[in-house]
Amino acid sequence: MMSSRSKWVQVEFIKGSRTFANLCWACILVCGATGFLLVGFSSFIGKDLIPNISSKQIAFIPQGLVMCFYGIAGLFMGFYLCCTVFWDVGGGYNYFDKQEGISYVFRWGFPGKNRRIRIQLLLKDIEAVGLKTQEGLFSSRILYLKVRGQRSIPLTRIGENFTLDNLEKKAAELARFLRVSIEGF
Repeated sequence: MMSSRSKWVQVEFIKGSRTFANLCWACILVCGATGFLLVGFSSFIGKDLIPNISSKQIAFIPQGLVMCFYGIAGLFMGFYLCCTVFWDVGGGYNYFDKQEGISYVFRWGFPGKNRRIRIQLLLKDIEAVGLKTQEGLFSSRILYLKVRGQRSIPLTRIGENFTLDNLEKKAAELARFLRVSIEGF
């Protein structure tokens, strides 16, 4: 998470799904699924579509049919992941302006009428900066804004692995900038 800060304005850029790992997983899924689909289809037509991979031992029903199904499902999942990387779903910024007294939480979503998710808040309505931690097998650490009369608004990505020390520093820095208390310690 990159941030830019001055005396009156603080902007934190949030990385979305456009990561190298997601791009690698999308490529692996598409390549593997294409292989499954071609081997399954090869067993149907009785001709090898992939060189050096024989499909003569695979009967179309049930093995070839199942491989075709897994190939099609894998292609859908791979293309879905490619689309989320292309659209950078979840990316955006947190903008805090003390001079104007306004805060924006902006995120990119999926295409449609809610593609741009923009929440505008008045700084006077922000009661606290919160820190929610859950330890264990699936641990999570979330930094959020507690807003008067509304639900808490998360500021960090789900699944972003911040150390507790790093997240505490971010919470303290933001609370100091906004002049609000910190919750959840």
